[in-house]
Amino acid sequence: MKNQYKRMQIGEGRISGAISIFLGSLSVAGIICFKFPEQLTTPEFRELYTADMMENLMLGVIIATFLFALISILLSKKRTNAIIGIVLGVLAIAAGGFTVEGRAVEKVNWSIGLDWLLLDLFIMALIFVPIELAFPKNKLQSKFHDEWRTDLIYFGISHLAIQLFGVLTKKPAVAFFGWMNLEQVQDWVSSLPFVLELFLALLISDIFQYWAHRFFHSHHYLWRFHSIHHSTQNMDWLAGSRTHFIDIFFTRSISYIPLYILGFSTLTFNVYIVFIAIHAVLIHANTSINFAFLKYIITTPQYHHWHHCEEPEHYGNNFAVVFPFIDKLFGTYYLPGKEWPRGTGLVDASFPKGFVKQLFFPFTKNPFKNDLLPEEKSKR
Repeated sequence: MKNQYKRMQIGEGRISGAISIFLGSLSVAGIICFKFPEQLTTPEFRELYTADMMENLMLGVIIATFLFALISILLSKKRTNAIIGIVLGVLAIAAGGFTVEGRAVEKVNWSIGLDWLLLDLFIMALIFVPIELAFPKNKLQSKFHDEWRTDLIYFGISHLAIQLFGVLTKKPAVAFFGWMNLEQVQDWVSSLPFVLELFLALLISDIFQYWAHRFFHSHHYLWRFHSIHHSTQNMDWLAGSRTHFIDIFFTRSISYIPLYILGFSTLTFNVYIVFIAIHAVLIHANTSINFAFLKYIITTPQYHHWHHCEEPEHYGNNFAVVFPFIDKLFGTYYLPGKEWPRGTGLVDASFPKGFVKQLFFPFTKNPFKNDLLPEEKSKR
């Protein structure tokens, strides 16, 4: 194993150096959001935070950038990462990081959700990087394995396009299902207590997504696209984002449509998206946390890792995203006590490396080998 792919250890200075670069990059991108909020921030999510919150967060992140760079310099003989972090911090300050102020945002017809991407990336890293360092399932796996950049690009693309998916789904949903006259149902849904409404949204969307997910596994051509999600052998907090555009658009549309036509509130929809984003990262994470009895109520890393397992005899199970009992209902449940799969990935497929190549590859090529014995082939 190459030295740069060895798992980072506390006290080497590599972790603090990486954190400094990460926070410095977020600072620079955050300043750009402050400069161009109409085009780079999402109207729905601006309701969840205030300008003061973001100004204070910006200040804290810039200070932390320099702090972790200093720690890296003190602990590591190699100071490249620390220097890069310092340069990014200086750029953020030069662009107005200490003096930037939020302002009123004019309404526009389109925007890129860079604010959602940055906040999500920051929160996910803050939660899951320490968890994976402290409680790893695969103790030899590095944060910087040979495909982490590809997974980070997938993470960025899928989060930047979150409003696009919403717009592309909502208008057709209203056009095709508006004739159903569901006003009474919508009034009933809107009258529910928030917690109950959120639970109902998660349940209904999970049932729809279960069948969309299963359809991608059972249809040979669509499996080409979804199999990219299964191609990673390094399950971690970024791995869940490795999803082809065709796959993510179809499955998100299927899960969003019932929420639109049944009249779930904007607040419920936004909280649903935040919950699903955090939960999707959790179930792919490289963590051995068991979750005790909760693993029978909500999907966990152990449960979903079995869905990604490389053992052919256990393919075709655990399609539910949130609630395992849905798999129980349809005969696709598999959770063998405290056991975990030996590994994850696809034993009978070959994909090119890199986001761009993987984007076009399934349209023209079959990633699955044709020279395997029948018992060796995927039946996912």
